Amino acid sequence: MADQETFTCQICGEHKKRNEVVPAGLIPESIVVEIRKEYPGWSRQGHICSVDLNRFRIQYIREILENERNELSSLEENITRSMKDHELTAKNINIEFDRQLSFGDRVSDRLADFAGSWTFIALFTIILSVWITINAIVLVFRPFDPYPFILLNLVLSALAAIQAPVIIMSQNRQEEKDRMNAEHDYQVNLNAEREIHQLHRKIDHLLINQGERLLEIQKIQVELMEDLAKKSG
Repeated sequence: MADQETFTCQICGEHKKRNEVVPAGLIPESIVVEIRKEYPGWSRQGHICSVDLNRFRIQYIREILENERNELSSLEENITRSMKDHELTAKNINIEFDRQLSFGDRVSDRLADFAGSWTFIALFTIILSVWITINAIVLVFRPFDPYPFILLNLVLSALAAIQAPVIIMSQNRQEEKDRMNAEHDYQVNLNAEREIHQLHRKIDHLLINQGERLLEIQKIQVELMEDLAKKSG
């Protein structure tokens, strides 16, 4: 009779009844790959018993979960490494720029800072007041710079002629520093954007693979439950 017909399992070699075996052609390719790791000569022309098939199903699920854990660990390491690389990319441009300054550059910066301060304005106002007071009131009969204070105009003109290029040099260095900061910020932002894109691709790839693997696991779980239901019936 058909119910008493037996089939040989390609894995264990035992003879099983029809309801205890599954045709090899109906096995999913993912399980076939798992079977051929242990039995390279396994063929889709035969049969496999439910016991061995369930064993390979469980083995496949364990392998999926193990790969999932390894991928998560690898992703975490990549994120940590990317954060460290990004920290190394960022640096203080001001410190490096100050190291390149010569003595003359430092002096001109100090003079430019002083000339643009309220201290300079107050000191300059006091000097002008004293100069005018001495030549207009104290030394009325023999002033060293009588009105209209030609010597004072000469001193002011000389001071302006010297002060102007000093301030321009300082401003040029400030513009150079700003350009360096802008280029550095661009490099940091570019590296950060690349890292973010890479992480997005990795996460998207991981999520897609997770979805596919979860569907495979659910399918295998349904098959296992159906086998248990058949045995219980």
